[in-house]
Amino acid sequence: MPYIQNALSFIIETIVGLYLTVVILRFLFQLLQVDFRNPVSRFIITATNPPLKILRRYIPGMYGIDLSSVALILIIGLIKTGLLLTLSGYPFNIPGALMITIAEVLTTITWTLIIVILGSAILSWVAPVSQHPVVHLINSMSNPLIRPFRKILPPIQGIDLSPLLALLALNLIQRLVIQPITDLGRSFFF
Repeated sequence: MPYIQNALSFIIETIVGLYLTVVILRFLFQLLQVDFRNPVSRFIITATNPPLKILRRYIPGMYGIDLSSVALILIIGLIKTGLLLTLSGYPFNIPGALMITIAEVLTTITWTLIIVILGSAILSWVAPVSQHPVVHLINSMSNPLIRPFRKILPPIQGIDLSPLLALLALNLIQRLVIQPITDLGRSFFF
């Protein structure tokens, strides 16, 4: 029986988690004002449009934030968390599931941003003038993230250390914000 549970958990984690990541990317693209003509952006828009069209009828945007994307992220995250908890034999507890979902979404966002910043730093050395759509997408996502840190620590002798500050800030967010939310969510179940 645990073999079936493990297989079902894997399938839920993979399929629902992948779609959740795609919706999170769409939210980040809108937040960071990424070029939506990029082929990768168009794919993500096409994959997320059907549920977002329905949600946008009822949930308006506010202050430039697409609240329907946030709602879809929370709905998908709660479905994933609820299925995994139920499959593991835990009773579905809405406050605990919501806290765990928020923590997982924030973890996915921070890891996505870490990967984007690292990718941008590596690409600046390997392919600084590449016209590939993925390279353009990574750079257009990382520049708004790194820009505030460049004001704090401008390039020194042509070497930009501001990505290190951005990575440090994201790591601190994981430790000081996301981990307490995760622990609070788990305290409802364990």
